[in-house]
Amino acid sequence: MGTALVFPGQGAQYVGMGLSLYENSPAAKKIFSRAEEILGGAFLQACFRGPEEVLTQTSVCQPALFTHGCAAVEILREKIPEKKYSIAYGLSLGELTALCIAEVFDFTTGVKLVAERGRLMRKACEETDGAMLCLIGGNPDDATELCSAADVEMANMNCPGQIVVSGEMRNIKKAMEMAQKMAFKRVLPLNVAGAYHSRLMESAAQGFEKFLHGVELQPPKIKILSNVTGALVESPGEIKKLLARQIISPVLFEKCCHSALQLEISEFFECGPGRTLSGMMRKISGNVTLRNFDGAADFNDLLQV
Repeated sequence: MGTALVFPGQGAQYVGMGLSLYENSPAAKKIFSRAEEILGGAFLQACFRGPEEVLTQTSVCQPALFTHGCAAVEILREKIPEKKYSIAYGLSLGELTALCIAEVFDFTTGVKLVAERGRLMRKACEETDGAMLCLIGGNPDDATELCSAADVEMANMNCPGQIVVSGEMRNIKKAMEMAQKMAFKRVLPLNVAGAYHSRLMESAAQGFEKFLHGVELQPPKIKILSNVTGALVESPGEIKKLLARQIISPVLFEKCCHSALQLEISEFFECGPGRTLSGMMRKISGNVTLRNFDGAADFNDLLQV
């Protein structure tokens, strides 16, 4: 039986994220300070003090989530150095955090990667008129029917009863009207800047693929699951290809969780802001141990791990 490290994506951020780690752990402070050196003097302000409209910008939010996740793992390694981790994966941006933890690239390279990814995605949002919609209840067949009828795309397959679709604003509005008459229990517009994980992000995917050409990656030191396939990915070349495709492909988070379970993972550590992924995991399997490592207090009882 093994332990997985799991990392959140956009939507998990909140003003004040990482502050208690920064104030209570020299190891975490070093990581946040290094990110500030790379990104510029306003980064820690955005994380710790906001304002929210700055933190939620894609180009700020993605490095913030990445840094927070890496800092949480650094504290785990410091407090329980004997602990071994079998696998790592994440939700969208969280996949890059997992790759850094698996030493596919170092932290400095990772900050630059996520900053560029965020910049490209923000640019694509500004050049298009996109939106996203969360479908609660229903099933994949219902969502597929809706996507076809409204000309939108699957963006996230999160867990049973939770699917996110993405597309042009006018089509998302049409999808919302249609979904309310279908088998879905709730239909929730998402507060996002654009249509992530859809064809509207094609320019960002192409730009990120070019950027990745100049980055040297290493084989992962622990197992990694890809959002694009929901399966293990091992070679640096395949990792590059899938990271670019991920920007325009559905995030198969539920499939990643099932893959982890098939590999006899029974313990999941969510590292980063919030508890969103643990909530999804509970709907996927009720027979696993879930731990959240967000703020400093979450590390107090590590002797029980």
